[in-house]
Amino acid sequence: MEEKLQKAYALRHEGRYREAIALLQEILEKDPLSSPAHHLLGLIYGFIGEFEKSLEELRRAVEIDEGFIQARNDLALTYAMLGMYEEAKQEFRRVLELDPHNALATKHLHLMETEEI
Repeated sequence: MEEKLQKAYALRHEGRYREAIALLQEILEKDPLSSPAHHLLGLIYGFIGEFEKSLEELRRAVEIDEGFIQARNDLALTYAMLGMYEEAKQEFRRVLELDPHNALATKHLHLMETEEI
């Protein structure tokens, strides 16, 4: 499974999103609790503009692994990009509960609170 996941990352970096999605779906058929696969699938859906699917997959990744900081940050960033500011702030706050020195969450939460978004 790890090899397939690494291949999916490589496909994403090459811009071969549909192939990466197919591979990630294959991984998730065998291991539906693969938080990294849900995370990457969520990112790819965001890259191709399928935002509902993106949010669904990113939420699933953090539901499976509550301590998956990168997935939580990406979920918060996606919320912010979609104008879902309260959800973004809440997710950044959750990141900071788990990782009080997380620079990305600190920066973005500060910006959102300073701008009163």
